[in-house]
Amino acid sequence: MSIVIRPYESRDWGDICRIHDAARLDELGGAGLLEAYLDLAATYENEGLFDDEVWVAEVDGRVAGFIAGSRDEITWAYVDPGLYRRGVGRALVEHMLSLATGPVELEVLDGNSARAFYEALGFVLETTTTGKLAGNEGFQATGHTMVWRPGAASD
Repeated sequence: MSIVIRPYESRDWGDICRIHDAARLDELGGAGLLEAYLDLAATYENEGLFDDEVWVAEVDGRVAGFIAGSRDEITWAYVDPGLYRRGVGRALVEHMLSLATGPVELEVLDGNSARAFYEALGFVLETTTTGKLAGNEGFQATGHTMVWRPGAASD
């Protein structure tokens, strides 16, 4: 399986919506927040999806995941649930880390199994806070801020 990371193009919109909408259910389910689900079309503007760089991962010419952020923050990261544990998420995160100029921060909902994934890549827990759920502020959520620092060990 060959994974190619490339910049987002407008033709990818339907694919990233499909991926986000399926994977977001897993993310919210782990946090006990399924009732807070909103699709990407309803949230991308308010949550600033395109405020920073957006990259997609292709597997065999098909969009398999996407990631967004800057040199110091990952703001979005979703993989097609049918391709979990196949290296797509790792390739996306490692791509972002290769662009980093210092520490990189991200948020993970409490109960999201992705926390262990990020820890395996060298991210460490910085803080835990409870507040309004990004994208659906009518719900309270607990989130973990995780930080990767250059030179940190990863397996």
